[in-house]
Amino acid sequence: MAPGIPAALERPHFIGIGGAGMSGIAKILAQRGAKVAGSDAKESATAEALRALGATVHIGHAAGHLSDDASCVVVSSAIRPDNPELARAAELSVPVVHRSDALASLMEGLRAIAVAGTHGKTTTTSMLAVALSELALDPSYAIGGDLEGPGTNAAHGGGDIFVAEADESDRSFQKYDPQVAIVLNVELDHHANYASMDEIYDSFETFVGKVVPGGTLVVSADQPGAVELTRRVRDRESLDVVTYGESEHADVRVHKITPRGLTSEVTVVLNGKYLTFTVSVPGSHYAHNAVAALAAGVALGIPAHNLASALGKYTGVKRRLQLKGEAAGVQVIDSYAHHPTEMTADLAAMRGAATDARLLVVFQPHLFSRTQELGTEMGQALALADASVVLDIYPAREDPIPGITSSLIIEAAKTAGADVTAVHDQAAVPAVIAGMAKPGDLVLTMGAGDVTDLGPQILDHLSS
Repeated sequence: MAPGIPAALERPHFIGIGGAGMSGIAKILAQRGAKVAGSDAKESATAEALRALGATVHIGHAAGHLSDDASCVVVSSAIRPDNPELARAAELSVPVVHRSDALASLMEGLRAIAVAGTHGKTTTTSMLAVALSELALDPSYAIGGDLEGPGTNAAHGGGDIFVAEADESDRSFQKYDPQVAIVLNVELDHHANYASMDEIYDSFETFVGKVVPGGTLVVSADQPGAVELTRRVRDRESLDVVTYGESEHADVRVHKITPRGLTSEVTVVLNGKYLTFTVSVPGSHYAHNAVAALAAGVALGIPAHNLASALGKYTGVKRRLQLKGEAAGVQVIDSYAHHPTEMTADLAAMRGAATDARLLVVFQPHLFSRTQELGTEMGQALALADASVVLDIYPAREDPIPGITSSLIIEAAKTAGADVTAVHDQAAVPAVIAGMAKPGDLVLTMGAGDVTDLGPQILDHLSS
C-alpha cells in the first residue's frame, strides 16, 4: 500500500497550483488526506478539480492567501522571488519546498518508474499509467498532461508502483530514486539552464546515478544523445541497461511499425519472440514511446503479453495530437510540440495521416530563449505543412529578449520553401484559418502556450 503524508506536506500551500506539475502533486496529497491550499493566476478546470478534492484554491497571488498554519510552501522553478506569497512565507518562517522534492517524498516506499527525455515524457508516462491501471495494479502517477480517459494528470493509487514524469529542464529529475529510469532521448533544450550538451549529459548521468542498486535503465538505442548516454553509464555496477528501438543491437527491437490512419500497429522482438500490439495515436515516435513503456513494465516483472495488450487501451493525452473536433469536413487537432524535433515528429505523423489532404498549421513559439537558439529549426520544421500561420512568441516565465521575435521563424520557414503567414492578433486566427481550410483538410494548432484555446474557436468559425 502507498505510504501516508510526509509531515512537512500535511498542510501545503502551492504557489501556481494550477500548473501541470504542481496540480498533480496537489491532487495526490489531497487524495491522501492532506489539507491542500494554493493560488493560481486564473480560474481553470484544474482549479475546479482541486476544489472538488477538498483543496482551497485562490485566484491571483496575494500575501493573505497563505494561511498562518501552512506546513510548507511548494514552488516550481517558474515562481519568481518577488511573489507576495513567497515573501509572506519568509515572514512567517514557513519552509519552502521545491515541487521536485515534494514529488520525491510521495514516491518513497514505492517502486518508482521515472520517465525522462527531452521529448515524449508525458506520453510515455501516460501510457504506463493507463496500462498498469488496466492490469488492476492501481498505480499512483504524476504526469505533465491530462489523460483522455480519466481526464486527470495525477492519482493516488493503492498499489506499490508510482509512475512519474521526470523533468530535466531545471535538473529537478535528479531528486528521484527510481527502480526503473526511462531515457527516451537526450537533446539540447532549456537554454536558460543548460549552456552545452556536456551539461545536458552530466545532468542525465546524475539522474541515471540515482537509480536504486539493482534497478534498470531503459534507454533508446536509436537517438544519438541517448546512445552517447548509454556509452557513458553502461559499465556502472548494479545497473541493468535495457535498450529499445530499431537498431539491430537493441534489447527490445522494433521490428515493424504499420500506420493505420490515426493509429499504429507495432511489432517488437523481445527475448527472441515477436509481439504485436496497437498504439492508438499516429506516428513512429509515439510507437517508440509505447515500446519504452513496455520495456519498463517488463523490468518490473509484468508479463510482456499482458502489458502489450493493456497498452492498446491508451487513447491519448490532451494536447498530444488530440482531435478537438470536425466541422465542414475539416478536422482540428491540437499538439503541444514546441521544440523542432517534436514539431517535425508530429508534422510527419500528421502528414502520414493526411494522405491526399492538406495540412494547415497554427504555430505559437514558446519562450524567447528557445526561439533565439532554435528558431531557424522551428521554421524548417514548418516546411512539412502545406501552409502555416505563425503567432507571436508566448513568453511564459521569460522577459523579452531584444531582437528576438517570431519573424526569425517565419524567415527560416520561407527560406525552407514554406507557405507561412504572420498573424499578430490571436483573435483573428479562427477567421483566417476558416478562410483557408477546405473539406478534407487537417488543421493542427501547435505550441506549449495558449494556442490550444484556438481549436474550439476555429471549429466554431468553420461551422458558421
